Amino acid sequence: MTAAKHSDTSSVHRPLLPETQSTPQSQPRYVFVLPPYPPPNHHRLLRKSCRRGLISCATVLIFLAAALYLLWPFDPELSVVRLHLGRLRFHMIPEVSTDLTLNLTIRIRNQDFYSIQYVSSVVSIGYRGQKLGDVTSDGGNITARASSYVNATLQLERVEITSDVILLLEDLAKGEIKFDTDTQIDGKLRVFFFDLPIKPKISCEIVADTINETISRQNCSSQAHAEK
Repeated sequence: MTAAKHSDTSSVHRPLLPETQSTPQSQPRYVFVLPPYPPPNHHRLLRKSCRRGLISCATVLIFLAAALYLLWPFDPELSVVRLHLGRLRFHMIPEVSTDLTLNLTIRIRNQDFYSIQYVSSVVSIGYRGQKLGDVTSDGGNITARASSYVNATLQLERVEITSDVILLLEDLAKGEIKFDTDTQIDGKLRVFFFDLPIKPKISCEIVADTINETISRQNCSSQAHAEK
């Protein structure tokens, strides 16, 4: 009795490697490259940084402007604060003339943060375009941001004002006399270790009240300059 032999054909025809399943044609692949995104607070931080930079620049500019204003030398201010007509006398012989005494007070104001040393101050007095005379006062020292007052007395004797004597009498009758004054000081401005020569000058038209012995009004123009 012979046993029937069954042959397993599946093991014979089974492939060693699994069959590759057929796949449809592969689709093209696209790669998108995107720039890196900043962090969420990047713009806010950038604005704050720009704002801080602008504030710093503005602070530096303001500081430099203030330092320039404080350290830049300016010429002193001159002004006539008092004019007193002390003596007035007329002479008719041998010619029309007058004796005149004027007391003036000049204020010199130092605008700088440096001291000023002035050698002298010269005040010239005129009446209706005619120079009457001038007076020179001694110098002094003015500290920073301070003022100094200089008294000057001008004594004139037998000054010929033939063409204006009638106008002078009319001014005296009205109680007001208009004088022309030129004031100039000669000095130097001490800036650190340097001395800058200065010769500021001021010209004024002054209306003096002969009754109250005060200056009722004045119009001045400064001609100050520093010789550097």
